Amino acid sequence: MTEYPLLTAEKCNKSFLMNSQFTIDALKSVSFNIYRGEVLGIVGESGCGKSTLARTIMGIYKLSSGAIYFNGNLISTSKGYARNKNEIQKKIQIIFQDSTSSLNPNMTVSELIAEPFVIHKIYQNKHGQESKVDELLLSVGLGMQYKSLYPSEISCGQCQRVNIARSIALEPELIIADEPVASLDVSIQAQIITLFQNLQSKKKFSFIFISHDLSIVRIISDRVAVMYRGRIVEMTSTEKLFTSPRHPYTQSLLSAIPVPDPLYERQKSKFTIDTSTINESGKFKEVEKGHWVYC
Repeated sequence: MTEYPLLTAEKCNKSFLMNSQFTIDALKSVSFNIYRGEVLGIVGESGCGKSTLARTIMGIYKLSSGAIYFNGNLISTSKGYARNKNEIQKKIQIIFQDSTSSLNPNMTVSELIAEPFVIHKIYQNKHGQESKVDELLLSVGLGMQYKSLYPSEISCGQCQRVNIARSIALEPELIIADEPVASLDVSIQAQIITLFQNLQSKKKFSFIFISHDLSIVRIISDRVAVMYRGRIVEMTSTEKLFTSPRHPYTQSLLSAIPVPDPLYERQKSKFTIDTSTINESGKFKEVEKGHWVYC
């Protein structure tokens, strides 16, 4: 990791107006950095703001307040995004949970993987483009026989491999994976996680991995941020989070991880949290070097 962050989020807030009298605060003063080559896991229950955070980084949602910087450039305002649009679209990619619906059903696998090159006019001739498509297919574990197939003709796991190939096509600096294995079978999940690890190790891109599965996040992440009710309530190294959690919500999450030992599972203590005791007016503080807690 380098000294300067690749992406910085500063006090990001996002509210959704449901009607004239009711507003949902999806993000509340979210701040974090991600460095070059780092894997940051983001965990939390459904509705905690994980996906909203991913979409605000991508510019799909506009922040209500706060700022997001990429390579030192402000990208969270309309002017900032427009000024850096070409770099953002090339250097930041996202992989969605639903592997099938995120692909155009009327395009073949070959056309889907080539689409980023066509949009950004990367190749001047078809031969160079086709060679790169073949290379990308092989890099995600798909053979040449898949090139002429449509998304409806391949499995969900294979569709996700196509999405991964598309995401790495332009050599991005940051990839955001929003619950990328949640809809896949367990055996396929393991294959996709291994693929992510191999690609990240080889290409050295920064990686935000969003999940509700702590066991997967523990395997793949360098650092972990825990979200609760729109806030990051704890963020530290993966090892420290799993061995010395500070926030009561993090402790509750970790105690809920199932253990494949019936005797131990019956005897282990369960940590429950009284949500009414969580301080909504606290501050996100560094309690020790590299360990941040909302308290």
